[in-house]
Amino acid sequence: MSAHKHKEHLAKIKDAVTKAKDLNESQKSDSVKRIEEWYEEDKSFGLLKEELLEISEYFEILFAELGLSK
Repeated sequence: MSAHKHKEHLAKIKDAVTKAKDLNESQKSDSVKRIEEWYEEDKSFGLLKEELLEISEYFEILFAELGLSK
């Protein structure tokens, strides 16, 4: 995955997280913090997905809605 596409995916996820009704404020805050860290460090997108799924199973639905699952 190109760096541009990777950052585009992170931006989509961050936007969706802030709008998510299925996450509480703590989950949103923690998720956005992790997304921003991964954006800065340009780490593997797959590892970020795993980390976000530890916060909430909701991310499985979100990734599918954004066309980012598998």
